[in-house]
Amino acid sequence: MDWKTFQALLSGVNKYSTAFGRVWLSVVFVFRVMVYVVAAERVWGDDQKDFDCNTKQPGCPNVCYDHIFPISHIRLWALQLIFVTCPSFMVVMHVAYRDERERKHRAKFGEDSKLYTNTGKKHGGLWWTYLISLFAKTGIEIAFLYILHHIYDSFYLPRLYKCEVVPCPNVVDCYIGHPTEKKVFTYFMVGASALCIVLNICEIIYLISKRIARIINKCKRRNHHMAVQHDDYNNDNFHNYNVALPKRDMDDKPHPKIRASAPNLTLS
Repeated sequence: MDWKTFQALLSGVNKYSTAFGRVWLSVVFVFRVMVYVVAAERVWGDDQKDFDCNTKQPGCPNVCYDHIFPISHIRLWALQLIFVTCPSFMVVMHVAYRDERERKHRAKFGEDSKLYTNTGKKHGGLWWTYLISLFAKTGIEIAFLYILHHIYDSFYLPRLYKCEVVPCPNVVDCYIGHPTEKKVFTYFMVGASALCIVLNICEIIYLISKRIARIINKCKRRNHHMAVQHDDYNNDNFHNYNVALPKRDMDDKPHPKIRASAPNLTLS
């Protein structure tokens, strides 16, 4: 497996992630990929060679080994690392789709025209893509931990395993190579996986709370703007009423009547 190419692909996700996402990526590379490549592969490299059973019955050691290790730890962890990082590529592909739309929009309407203020900013559909990728990563981590727990009985590797699978003639004692070392690496990888789950949950809570706070602030600004407009409207009507009132009062005021006195026609 080419882990350098894998790292190069995931490094593009880092610039679109939050602080929790960057810590998650560091944990994946430092505590999981590096430990897997440097130490874990060597510990499990001679696993079947060091597996020993106290019988010479042909096929019995192979059947007992397959019964104890139906899925090798090292291959299961490799699958887990691949599957758990695949949802992050959804974000990269969505940003690439936005970049392509932005390029076509500028080619059609000019370089000064912009469709997105920032194609990598988590708004709209990209926010939902990022949130779905976090839920997918968390679900995959939990699923692989359950598989490991279900197969190996609470992540525990015994020193001695009693096997009674056909074609073994009777109950056979089988010994696992380097059991303490393998147990330490198993607990370490399980702890790193649990830490990644906690980081994913914290990032989900952070994104949702930030979105809710933004919506609340937007509603407050909208209500404040409407209240200011309402006050301005009332003040303008009051001012117009005060200005027009004297003119209307003068028009409605009754004019004084002029009486013409009749001439005195009496003869003296």
